[in-house]
Amino acid sequence: MMRKSLFALCLAVGALSVVSASVPSGAAPAPNVSRRVLLTQDLSIPNYQTAFVEVIIPAGGREGRHTHPGSAVVHVLEGSLTLDMEGALSKTYQVGETFYIDTGKVHEGINNGNTRVKALASFVVEKGKPLASPVQ
Repeated sequence: MMRKSLFALCLAVGALSVVSASVPSGAAPAPNVSRRVLLTQDLSIPNYQTAFVEVIIPAGGREGRHTHPGSAVVHVLEGSLTLDMEGALSKTYQVGETFYIDTGKVHEGINNGNTRVKALASFVVEKGKPLASPVQ
């Protein structure tokens, strides 16, 4: 019985070694995107608010596909930001350029460069709803 258990343990360790060797040791988790809300303000439109957000995407980073419950205007301060938006061709925005994202439009910001992207985003959304919702 002991011999069978020892044999099974050796097989398990061997299999684990093979699997570990097939995964690149330099593999690192995807860079994190940071979002910092600079201002949230109720609007004179009932049940709506505006939010002003700083977005930083590190080199090689991406936001993940998501939507917003209201419109967004984004202005690029640093780097080059590629926008993949459902129903449109990908477009890269440079420092000083501004773009609009319509309510509920599935999109993703991607940093294909080797320096960070920094942008300011202004949202007009229904009060109490999250600024972004991930999409699978």
